[in-house]
This record gives sequence, structure tokens and C-alpha cells, in this order.
Amino acid sequence: MRRIPTLLFSLIVALYCLPTNSEVLSTPPIQLATQYQQDTVVAEYLVSEKLDGVRGYWDGSNMLTRSGRKVALPASFTLGFPHVAIDGELWLGRNRFEQISALVRRQQVPDQEWQEVRFMMFDLPQHPGPFSERYSAMKMMVEQTASTHLQVIKQETVASTEALFTILDGVVNAGGEGLMLHYQQAHYVVGRSEYIIKLKPKYDAEAVVIGHTQGKGKYRGKLGALVVKTPAGLVFNVGSGLSDKQRENPPLVGSIITYQYLGFTQKGTPRFASFLREKPSQ
Repeated sequence: MRRIPTLLFSLIVALYCLPTNSEVLSTPPIQLATQYQQDTVVAEYLVSEKLDGVRGYWDGSNMLTRSGRKVALPASFTLGFPHVAIDGELWLGRNRFEQISALVRRQQVPDQEWQEVRFMMFDLPQHPGPFSERYSAMKMMVEQTASTHLQVIKQETVASTEALFTILDGVVNAGGEGLMLHYQQAHYVVGRSEYIIKLKPKYDAEAVVIGHTQGKGKYRGKLGALVVKTPAGLVFNVGSGLSDKQRENPPLVGSIITYQYLGFTQKGTPRFASFLREKPSQ
């Protein structure tokens, strides 16, 4: 076994140990939503738009992603932020997920590129009160903080399920992703909670299979994804929603599948496309 020269080894160690803006800190203790159920009593919740940004957790001094990675924010962005834990979304606006995602991943970003970004608060993890009180506290924080980057996501009461879906249609037609429902009397609970609900529309469409990709990792030797083409000529991959049996014996090239998706990306491709079924041959 060859030995690395001492000087070279020391240099490698020094470079490896250099501090970085993308360092991983501890995973933030966040609350996670469940799916909407038909028996939800809508009037007991506060409803807001589900923003298509990047989840951010302000721990009082650092902004962390959901995985615990420190975001390289300029000091001007967080100037005046309160020294309390805030759960929220780093957001550039509707249909701009790709830009904010790329910005958050970068380690060195000029201050001006963060000027349009807002940290949209939707909860206070360490506040002892129910969500209705936490919402009031967040609105007060915005009033007391001079920062233009710190805002709170607007919450509203909705009287009925019919009214809820009317709001959902309006948000989606305007380019939004969906809605979030917060049970007004619920306290913040780390982990999956039945008291915070996400409601997103799902669409179905058909496409013809034009190819297969090879699987990797646990899918090695099986199908990785279906390469499909829509009637409009759009080509993309559908890799989720397939069973192990379907990956071993996938729909043939030329067959038509139905896929499910949640709106479109900025590039025009279906977002989170998932295999639903193969259309029977006529």
C-alpha cells in the first residue's frame, strides 16, 4: 500500500476541514403535513396558499434547509430577524421554484440576487400557543421587524368544503400549487401531524412510451423510468408509481400510459409525473 507524502496528506486534511457555507448542521425539528381527507371540517382550520418554494427553518441565527444544510444568506437578508425559531418558505413567487432551488444550493451568491426573495413564515415551532395565536404572533413580528424579506403567509377562514375547492381552483388557475390547512387549536408537533393538511390538485393525461431507461441502485437490472411523449410532442421520463412487477415487465414501446401530475414546471414539463396505468390495447 502506497503512503501519501506527509505534506500532501496535511494539505488534503486542511482543505477538507475548511469551513463552508453549505455545511450540514442538525436536522431541524419540523412539523410535516398529511393529505386532505373528505371528512375534514374545513371551518375549524385556517387556510393559506401552498407556496412552491424551498422549506426554510430559521433557528434564530442560521437558515437551514429541511435536511439541515445551512443556506448561504447574505447578512443583509436576515438583518433584524427575531432570535426565535421560525418555520417557513424561501420564495421568489409562483412558478419560480427552479430559480429559488438553484439559489439556495449555491455557496456564494451576490447580495443583489437575494433582493427579490422573501422568507414567508407559516409557523413558530417554539411558541406554546395554538396555531391561531401563533399566526397572530407572526403578524406582529412582521410589524415589528423592518426587514423587507420577512413576511407571513396570509391565513383565512373558510366556511365550507365547497368554498375551499373554489379557492383551490382560483389558486391553481393563477399558477399556484395548492392549499395548506392548519387546525386553529393545534399546537406545533414535530413530525407528521394530522392537524396540518395539504391539498393539491392532481391531473391525469396520456402519453405514448417511446423508450426505457435502466434502473440504478435497488432497481439495477430493472426499469428505471419510462420515456414518454405527449400528443403535443413533449418528451419526459415517468419513473415513479411503478411496482416492482411493472419494472420487471414494463409497458412496451408504443403502448399508451396514463400518468398523474401536479401542474407544470417552468420548463413546461409535468411536475411529479407518476405512472397510473397502462391503457388496454383496442
